[in-house]
Amino acid sequence: MSPTSPTTSPVPPVFAGHGHVTFLGAGPGDPGLLTLRAVEALAGADVLIAEPEVLDVVRCHARAGVSTPELTVVDEASTTAGVPVLRDATNLVMEAARGGRRVVRAVTGDPGLDGNAGAEMLACAAEGIPFEVVPGVATVVGVPAYAGVPLRDEQGTDVRFVDARTADDRCWAEVGASDGTVVVSTSLDAVAAAAGELVAAGRKPDTPLTVTIAGTTTRQRTWNATLGTIAQVFKQGKVLPSPEGHRPVIAVVGERSAPAQRDQLSWFESKPLFGWRVLVPRTKEQAASLSDQLRSYGAVPHEVPTIAVEPPRTPQQMERAVKGLVTGRYEWIAFTSVNAVKAVREKFEEYGLDARAFAGIKVAAVGEQTAAALVDFGVKPDLVPSGEQSAAGLLEDWPPYDPVFDPIDRVFLPRADIATETLVAGLIELGWEVDDVTAYRTVRASPPPADTREAIKGGGFDAVLFTSSSTVRNLVGIAGKPHNVTVIACIGPATAKTAEEHGLRVDVLSPEPSVHKLAEALAEFGIRRREAALEAGDPVTRPSERRPGARRRRTT
Repeated sequence: MSPTSPTTSPVPPVFAGHGHVTFLGAGPGDPGLLTLRAVEALAGADVLIAEPEVLDVVRCHARAGVSTPELTVVDEASTTAGVPVLRDATNLVMEAARGGRRVVRAVTGDPGLDGNAGAEMLACAAEGIPFEVVPGVATVVGVPAYAGVPLRDEQGTDVRFVDARTADDRCWAEVGASDGTVVVSTSLDAVAAAAGELVAAGRKPDTPLTVTIAGTTTRQRTWNATLGTIAQVFKQGKVLPSPEGHRPVIAVVGERSAPAQRDQLSWFESKPLFGWRVLVPRTKEQAASLSDQLRSYGAVPHEVPTIAVEPPRTPQQMERAVKGLVTGRYEWIAFTSVNAVKAVREKFEEYGLDARAFAGIKVAAVGEQTAAALVDFGVKPDLVPSGEQSAAGLLEDWPPYDPVFDPIDRVFLPRADIATETLVAGLIELGWEVDDVTAYRTVRASPPPADTREAIKGGGFDAVLFTSSSTVRNLVGIAGKPHNVTVIACIGPATAKTAEEHGLRVDVLSPEPSVHKLAEALAEFGIRRREAALEAGDPVTRPSERRPGARRRRTT
């Protein structure tokens, strides 16, 4: 048996007359830093009260229909100071808990170190409302880790944490007299003032300093300097003055944050596609695993559907085929896309059928994503190509018809109205009869929002992945031609030829016709590009930063 949490059950009990409150740390920003216990608590929440910065991080783990009362800024003066006062969270928490509901109160970082969750916990204790605390990765710990700045070494360096917004003279004097590492929470435009406080308190001006903004997200950026040079570094780099000056940052002061060491340990910002906006011309469902792979390379995927799926104009053929599936007309059914699985599944549900109707029928899937859609339906495919994930790859492994071992010689092939004849012809050559049925129609999707179209044509995307010739034609048709600074990556020669016919320069060609190999090839391109910049002594930039009039990297 797997170990269980010693704290609570996955869904805390609600006692008579009272609810239950979970104070939950959502971490500094990377959704992957949520703990398993946090995900459990979110799944059982009736009410989710989250700081705006982490609402999107936690909301996806809550059940559908969870109530999310909004914490709104009520003090405009504090907004300009970078410390917005939110609607009284304590009242929201207490109101929901008094109503006997399970409340999750999510804060940035850790409830005990970031924010002011202690006051809300005391309010619960005063009224006898049961609560629990789910720790999170504290901002002052998580951000330096993602910046490649260890806070301690084998000598056991002393570490001090300072909030520059509330630190008094005594606090500055204590950390100034220390030779340990100091982690300062401040804002971008207040970093130089904090550095000045430390120098005035006794720290040497040449003490190394790193400053990280938007830590643990793909907008992260880190500057190396010293206490004495940080103001000049920001000025020369045109970092300040900036309307983003109020944004929070984490500054690490001490010998262990020396730039030479960070160059070796900066694992996050040195990812091959770090911060790249990559356009994926597919629906969210189709692009799910591809987008996850791109995120692992540090990219920010943006899905734009180029086709829409509609039912066939004459559904009778599909209806007859599904009935034949149930009555034993077929030996095999072959799925060549996720959309084909979806079309058959919807027809099954219309007739009150489920995966049990596939009993006794062999099932083939053209590739991993189609196979995953079948498994989600409750069907494990009997055949998936061992090589190329395509119709040709499927035919390589498909057995010829054998009248001794195959009592039925017919294959049901539900597919798109514009599908090629490769699979049909190959199956017939192997001795099979094929019912080639139009399960769905593909039409050009509606144009994406205006800001997306502008980003495509204006060079706002760093790369675009084309997975077929139709995605090239359809994207150009609904959104315009990508800017010439955008890296164009194509899944194969045919797709590349179509891209070139549309006036696009192809930069990356996948070695195999696989979306995952295509993403790998783009990552390798990013690595080579980064290495070339470093070797030439140039700053590492994204392709979109090369376009005329491109703004400096945003940190919002």
